Amino acid sequence: MAFKDIQNYLENKTSFSVRERFDMPDSDLRFDGGAHCRIEISGIENASNLEAMVREAEKRNVTIHRVISLVKGATLLDDAELKEFAAIGADHDLELLVNPSANRGWDNGRQYVTEEGYVSGMRLRGHDMVYNYLQEIQRCIDAGIRGFLVTDEGMLNLLNKLREDGVIPKDIKFKVSVFAGHGTAFGGKLLQDLGADSFNPLADMTLPMLSSIRQGGVDIPLDVYMSLVESMGGFQRYHESAEIARIAAPVYFKIEPGPSEAELYNTWVDARNPDFGDNLAKQRVKLAQIILEWLDRSDHKIVTNDYKDDLSIPKP
Repeated sequence: MAFKDIQNYLENKTSFSVRERFDMPDSDLRFDGGAHCRIEISGIENASNLEAMVREAEKRNVTIHRVISLVKGATLLDDAELKEFAAIGADHDLELLVNPSANRGWDNGRQYVTEEGYVSGMRLRGHDMVYNYLQEIQRCIDAGIRGFLVTDEGMLNLLNKLREDGVIPKDIKFKVSVFAGHGTAFGGKLLQDLGADSFNPLADMTLPMLSSIRQGGVDIPLDVYMSLVESMGGFQRYHESAEIARIAAPVYFKIEPGPSEAELYNTWVDARNPDFGDNLAKQRVKLAQIILEWLDRSDHKIVTNDYKDDLSIPKP
């Protein structure tokens, strides 16, 4: 067998491209409601952060569709706080996707916290951890949350089966985190088939790479970093907003500036600096406004809107 046989198979029998799509064609896909792109704010860790974000969005006239929240784990909110958090999301028509628990970041196993063991990823370790994870999923659902951040493909598969069989509500959504480490259409299609409602590719994807994913049979929204924590590269790519929307729609523009994941989502960061999260939430909304302004400047006719009928709004 020659390599040409593999290449011919990919080109003729699948939707996947052999190389990057440097031609970067327009994406024909859109969100329900017709938009190319939406705004996703990350790292909203408590009710105070969420309220600060809402106030800043109203001040700047920025529509936020989705909030990636409780990244350091819903476990750190007591029941009343979790219900308050869900209620704020419901009152302002925000899709809140939460991380049930910090998974291996809290585990007593030591491989993950070593320099080389870190690359093994944030997948769950052992069935007791699965048990605790599912307990947190149920607690969040009881509080009204209808969306979850997932880092483990096995858990995605299980959660999707629970959703399909009506064990958990059918309106729940699952977003696959960047920490699952996927950066190709092959990975994106796998996640889509396992039940992902969107996925966050690796943060440093070039435009042809993003085009290859979208043109490779991946239909779910892509969550694309526009601002990244310093420890993971610290880039800002606002000038590419319109091109990303054109070639990769539907896209959630993901905004997550800061020093590092470890500092942003440390379990005691709020005790050290109570205003830190609120101020960062407001800064993220400002960056969302900058993205929208770049879209307005573009020659591409990029559609944004405030359509929210398809979102999984909390039901407290």
